[in-house]
Amino acid sequence: MIETERLTLREWRDEDREPFARMNADPRVMEFFVATMTAAETDALIARYREHWRTRGYGMCAVDRKLADGAKEFVGYIGLARVRYEIDFTPVVEIGWRLAPHVWGQGLATEGARAALAYGFDALGLDEIIAFTATTNVRSRRVMDKIGMTHDPRDDFNHPNIKEGHPLRRQVLYRTRRLAAH
Repeated sequence: MIETERLTLREWRDEDREPFARMNADPRVMEFFVATMTAAETDALIARYREHWRTRGYGMCAVDRKLADGAKEFVGYIGLARVRYEIDFTPVVEIGWRLAPHVWGQGLATEGARAALAYGFDALGLDEIIAFTATTNVRSRRVMDKIGMTHDPRDDFNHPNIKEGHPLRRQVLYRTRRLAAH
């Protein structure tokens, strides 16, 4: 578990399924993914995240926002994971996030991502962490900039799991190294 001022990053629970499925069915949340997800696809994604935790000891974390009354509200995920496909920059660990629209614009992705980077470098001893997104995903690119990642246009790539001709196939790659993070 990782705590920040406003967030708790933790392992997944069964009660996360329904609010996460709602998020993944929302076209606003999934704007920079190939498609929205069904509840069954969301369940499979949570199972994959849990398996990553089981085998690697880290992963994409469910995120709770701390509320003023002491309660917590599930708002998405932030975390680290091994990139699952092979491409010229793998093997590598990526940082990722997906948050519910009602918490966008509050700096929560940046806050949680900074904590996840620190965990990756300090606790896991990683030397490099990457992030990538569709070239048009300005919001995520802004988070990548704010957490100190750098972008070299020569590293941009065509995502191997997105069909040729699809508008989201072209991806920007951001990087940060342990020395840059400290």
